[in-house]
Amino acid sequence: MVGYRKYTIFIFCFVFLVVIAGGIVRTTQSGMGCPDWPKCFGSWIPPLTADDLPADFEKYLKKQDIDHSFNAFHTWIEYINRLLGALLGLLVLIHLVWTVRKRKVLGNVFLYHSIAMLIVVLFTAWLGKVVVDENLAVVKISLHMITALVLAFIPLMIVNLLDRNESVSGQVVPRGIYIPYLLLFILLLIQLLLGIGVRQEVDVISKASEYLNRETWLSTVGPRFIVHRSFSWIILITSIYLLIKHKGYYFRSVNKMILGLVVILMIFGIMLNYLDFPAFVQPLHLLFSLILIAMVFGVLHKVFVSSFSMKS
Repeated sequence: MVGYRKYTIFIFCFVFLVVIAGGIVRTTQSGMGCPDWPKCFGSWIPPLTADDLPADFEKYLKKQDIDHSFNAFHTWIEYINRLLGALLGLLVLIHLVWTVRKRKVLGNVFLYHSIAMLIVVLFTAWLGKVVVDENLAVVKISLHMITALVLAFIPLMIVNLLDRNESVSGQVVPRGIYIPYLLLFILLLIQLLLGIGVRQEVDVISKASEYLNRETWLSTVGPRFIVHRSFSWIILITSIYLLIKHKGYYFRSVNKMILGLVVILMIFGIMLNYLDFPAFVQPLHLLFSLILIAMVFGVLHKVFVSSFSMKS
């Protein structure tokens, strides 16, 4: 099932392509570039210029939250994001069909995971509609991001289950090794929630300032940003502990990547704080955050599956 495994990994990577596309949409304030859903200005192919707008275009433009004017750049950024989301749904559907056809070889556990992946994709698409209908509701946007993270977990679980007859890189899994990884995973989830809170405040502040004066956005957020920034040091210390404590080949390689991602994210945080909140850093900060959480989750699940297989 080498092809099936590679395809599952491809879906995992594609999830993050959709994530970065969504981050670019937010960073460029293109979220209402297509004011309706699933169509865009009432058409399946959005307009290229103002001359291509439908006769009733004003009912769409009045939904926008900035200047209520047509911006082809915003429209196509949002439209490409939707196309990538639709393509992800198609990829997941193909995965389900493949799993059904190989059900006798794979077993029901893979079928359940594939079905769950499709359900999460459909739920994420529905949330996208709600976000547009409610004019970029802040809480709905955050939930939309969390569902994307959950979606990334499922392919990792499938790959780990495919490899469940092997121990972690052929080595014995140390007893209790899941505890520090579980701690790091919990810390990262807390940090994610803190970051979501900061982002929600920034969204409100940036919208009130018509997305101008970026250098003032973080300074007006308040103590929540300070807590979020300080919490990153706890995550850094935990990551260093993992690298020092667990030196097996597999764990050392993974722990180096985890520590590297933590350091990169701290650099991004410094850039956002001291370089006037540069727009290009926002989607990268989101992308690397979700990759880090998914990586730690993948290690946790791999250790669990490997330990279970060894016992059985």
